[in-house]
Amino acid sequence: MLRVLFILLVFNNLNSQNANIQFSQNGIENPNILTTHHFGIFSSRISSNLKHHATTNTSINLNINSGNNFHPYVEGYFPKNPEVRQQFSETIWYNRRFNYLDEETTPADYMNIVVDAVIKHISLGVNIPINKNRELNINLRSYLFTKGKYPFSPITSDETIEWFHSHIIGDEDPFGRKYYGLNQTNINYLDRNGRTLQLKHNDFFIGGISFDHYYYPEISLNKTKQLFVNLGTHLGINTSKYNTSTDVGGSINFVKQFNLKNNYSFNFGIHGSVLRKNLIDFNKENIDFGNNKFLATFEANPQITRYTKNGNFNSIGINYQIQTSYNKKKEADYYFLLGEWQAADSGWHHGVSELYNSLSNWSIIYSYGSPKFLFSFYLKQDFLVNNAPDLQTGISFKKPLFN
Repeated sequence: MLRVLFILLVFNNLNSQNANIQFSQNGIENPNILTTHHFGIFSSRISSNLKHHATTNTSINLNINSGNNFHPYVEGYFPKNPEVRQQFSETIWYNRRFNYLDEETTPADYMNIVVDAVIKHISLGVNIPINKNRELNINLRSYLFTKGKYPFSPITSDETIEWFHSHIIGDEDPFGRKYYGLNQTNINYLDRNGRTLQLKHNDFFIGGISFDHYYYPEISLNKTKQLFVNLGTHLGINTSKYNTSTDVGGSINFVKQFNLKNNYSFNFGIHGSVLRKNLIDFNKENIDFGNNKFLATFEANPQITRYTKNGNFNSIGINYQIQTSYNKKKEADYYFLLGEWQAADSGWHHGVSELYNSLSNWSIIYSYGSPKFLFSFYLKQDFLVNNAPDLQTGISFKKPLFN
């Protein structure tokens, strides 16, 4: 909390020093809405960039996100015997039977995982114009692991989520949060190489720094059809002791604008990106955060904006995001999962099984902009209940520094 207060004081000081610098809305300027997924936070995932053109002023932005992640303890076995794999591929996963004895008799890879925390993602970024068509974004990300108690997590706390399950949905403790205990911070992960990740209450680390270069080509469609495109190249340096590595990637973003009556405008954006994780490993003991080397992401984002007479604006947007799986999907054909299935109506296996599914989520984003700053708030929901995170919120504050 002291770190956050310090950053806010810095922002306030910058505001008083740069009162004459202004900026206006530039396409769809979303906050950082990347999920607090317990594997994803260790990589330099790519954010969408749905702006019309390169920024004209250097600006600084602060993002604070909060996501409730919950997966009960589950074990995963991955038989090495081709005959066992073939047999399992012909059997639905919950009817498979496997009794591990030793590596000689029943050879298999093994992992176990439990995830229970409200993860705070705090990022500080600088957006620097290079020329009329290019810009560079530099972003530093960090993470704090908490129990999610009131008043610091009023929306993403266990109590709020389970109250909603009990009183609105009418399903009492569907995932076993109450069974295992509310307000816990417990992340324990043993990967198939025998390396362990353990995170407890108030653990904090710097996740890494990313450099994102965007090129905005000038095309005739910019003026004739109000269709805009930008291309991104991405370099991420992951600095945590759990995954010290370099990621690289590329992205493409399209935005179509429609001018409406009565000071309204409508933008529709599409984002696509591919990230190559761990292109360079700086530590031979890096933990395995997914054996899928590439993460592909697609986003669709409509946004409607209303401008006021004094140059301010209010906008509401809806973002749909889907990302490819962290692990290679073929392993789901033969894995064997072991957990406390009696403790929850559903989801006892998600700690392993959801690593083999594409993950999707929806966000509703509100932004208020003035010539001096841009403020955003969003709420993210996982409607497929992979619970990584189940519910996530975030706020963002952006302001120009100097020309």
